[in-house]
Amino acid sequence: MELKDEILIEAPRDVVYAALNDPEILKDCIPGCEELIKHSDTELEAKVVLKIGPVKAKFSGNVTLNPENPPEHFSLTGEGNGGAAGFAKGGADVTLTEQDGGTLLAYNANAQIGGKLAQLGSRLVQGTAKKLAGKFFTSFAERVTEAQAAS
Repeated sequence: MELKDEILIEAPRDVVYAALNDPEILKDCIPGCEELIKHSDTELEAKVVLKIGPVKAKFSGNVTLNPENPPEHFSLTGEGNGGAAGFAKGGADVTLTEQDGGTLLAYNANAQIGGKLAQLGSRLVQGTAKKLAGKFFTSFAERVTEAQAAS
């Protein structure tokens, strides 16, 4: 499964990049996130509750950040286990481009799923993943824009 999109955030690139590395902001913006622990600058651990169709599961997972060329570009990989519901693993490439007094955040993500989740059908899973990604980035953009306006 592949997801890609872009969103314009009304804040400078360094502010957007810093927010993408702030566990409190991420926890608030990730749908269903109950806990997000930053173990190092590149290692995060998360607990997320998600409902995809009839399957509701609590996922525990790890995310590894690879800051290849910050703040312009970075990638991340992760995997999560939802017990009987199955597992998910994947990654994303994120590019931050200064544009019109703000930052254009573009991402290209891919994921593989297994277990009960894989039995739900790719259209349902893809639709839910796209909706969750949209919620995250909309919430993230609002949070960063509000913080930028307040400073």
